Amino acid sequence: MGPVASWMRAHGLTRSLSILALLLTPLVAGGLSYVSPSAARAGPGSDPGEETRGQINGVIKHAETGAPIEFALVVLTCDCFTGSREAMTNARGIYSFGALPAGRYTVRAFAGTGGITKIIELPVGAKFRANFSLDPEPERVVQIVVKAPPVASTAAAAMTISMEEAKQLPVGVRSSRDFTAVVDLSPTASRDVSGITGAETYGEIQERGFTKAAHSSTFSIDVDTASYSNVRRFLRDAARPPADAVRVEELINYFSYDYPAPNTTGAPFSVTTEVADCPWNPKARLLHIGLQGREIPAGKLPPRNLVFLLDVSGSMSSADKLPLLQRAMKLMVSTLTRHDHVSIVVYAGASGVVLPPTSGADQAVIMAALDRLHAGGSTNGGAGIERAYALARERFDPKAINRVILATDGDFNVGDVSQAQLQALIEAERESGVFLSVLGLGTGNLKDQTMEMLADKGNGNYAYIDTIHEARKVLVEQAGATLVTIAKDVKIQVEFDPAQVKSYRLIGYENRALAAKDFDDDHKDAGEIGAGHSVTALYEFVPADPKPDARTKRQRKRDAAQAPQPMAELRLRFKAPDAKHSQLSSFAVVDAGTTLAASSNDFRFSAAVAEFGMLLRDSKHRGRASWAGVTSLAAGALGNDPGHYRHEFLDLVALAQALPKP
Repeated sequence: MGPVASWMRAHGLTRSLSILALLLTPLVAGGLSYVSPSAARAGPGSDPGEETRGQINGVIKHAETGAPIEFALVVLTCDCFTGSREAMTNARGIYSFGALPAGRYTVRAFAGTGGITKIIELPVGAKFRANFSLDPEPERVVQIVVKAPPVASTAAAAMTISMEEAKQLPVGVRSSRDFTAVVDLSPTASRDVSGITGAETYGEIQERGFTKAAHSSTFSIDVDTASYSNVRRFLRDAARPPADAVRVEELINYFSYDYPAPNTTGAPFSVTTEVADCPWNPKARLLHIGLQGREIPAGKLPPRNLVFLLDVSGSMSSADKLPLLQRAMKLMVSTLTRHDHVSIVVYAGASGVVLPPTSGADQAVIMAALDRLHAGGSTNGGAGIERAYALARERFDPKAINRVILATDGDFNVGDVSQAQLQALIEAERESGVFLSVLGLGTGNLKDQTMEMLADKGNGNYAYIDTIHEARKVLVEQAGATLVTIAKDVKIQVEFDPAQVKSYRLIGYENRALAAKDFDDDHKDAGEIGAGHSVTALYEFVPADPKPDARTKRQRKRDAAQAPQPMAELRLRFKAPDAKHSQLSSFAVVDAGTTLAASSNDFRFSAAVAEFGMLLRDSKHRGRASWAGVTSLAAGALGNDPGHYRHEFLDLVALAQALPKP
């Protein structure tokens, strides 16, 4: 993969021209010619290139001090292209997007946990300067609607900088010729995706079928989201993800849902259940289960004792690996306080400490250590992880978040340490209070199964970072959910009433299944819930066949006035983060006969994502599922979508639909 393709991969901008070819083939075959929208709109004597000469650029400064903010993230979306474009500010706070078609643009600027959104109407060929004043500390999102002036009056609005200023722009987004071309690439840019999976490996998923309701269902929760961003990477590269890369529960749990917050005196999470029609199976219904973890405001997060274990082997040299990781970590570093401590351990042929435990107040020291990293050598992760745990223990604080965060493209060789010894080490450290999270990066070498196992054994999370926007989501926006555990060893058990339910199947969670006896076993490890995190699970079930009704008219009338009988019992077990013994909660689940149309946005959107996953996996349980059905269901259930993630999902559905059939 060349440097330009790697840069596109790291910024989430890749689009394959093969999709366009697929869409245009019927037109050409039918003897019709295709005229680009810009050519169609351009009148006689006009310049067609003017259609994509629009620019949006500006400067981001601190709201109080007026100082430029470096490494602020700017995300650009528009109704005129799919996906998003991202840029980071340079040392002077400058960002820029070029080669923009006319359209309604949403520009979101982020620094620390602060964010502001501007809506810009950009005419053909216009240039617009959108400056931001941000307070990186409190979280606040303000929407400002502005309208760019027509092209004829944009001279004063156009941004002019010197060559020296242009040289200060982030590497990979500045042009060697002029500032106008400082862009992320065209949304139709492509790269060769032949053999995209390379040496990537995925654990086999044996999709479960329907089970008679006489048996209970038990599983561990899963808060990992790596599968969704990995699937997104494949689709943006116009490639079909391997079926085993599609873990449906992780697709569903990538999104936040509008579940009620837990009360302040009970369990650390709330529980929501909803039952309605199944969109892909007219003979079945869906049970939607949602858990919502208690949120902790950014200003009240406990101190962080973080040890980053970074893979700097030769395979990490491409732009979508170590360079992307360095930028991602700088976003996180900008949120640190003097109460936090960060260490950096690297490993390749050997391991070493690049940064000893350093206060979050010394951000310049941490940034400099990140800048010194370079990739080279073979991989020996075993020695590195031992060194990382040793540093975490050195600064261990029982009142702090004590976490090792492993970042790698997946080639995690363990050297002289056996896999069994490595697993035993991780399990022992989690009992001492040092958890392990894993960040996956890059293409062609991803050892997905290994990384998922490491995070699972370490009581941590597994996320895949495909763009700088995803890095901000994981390391900044969801820092609480990623790092602060509010409940551990969370298990769910559902027992259906055979009189009302004939058979059922849990959608996804294949590698989280537990035996019924494991539910009450406090020694059995299970998943964790982070602060503010939500967990969602779906059951597809077939109602029991109706029996002859021998009741009298009076009896039927009396029974109708009574509350309906529960069709299932939902039981949960969990432990407090520092507890040895679990707590038990149980809830009655009632099917009130709700139709799909009358169900909540969360119900319908989660069902659409499940249907999307089944289509990607070519599941034998997909029934009447279709891309059109997914699009219609999701589009009508977007609800409040502050991060634009549900809208982005519609873009991925379109990309998946354009792929050749398997």
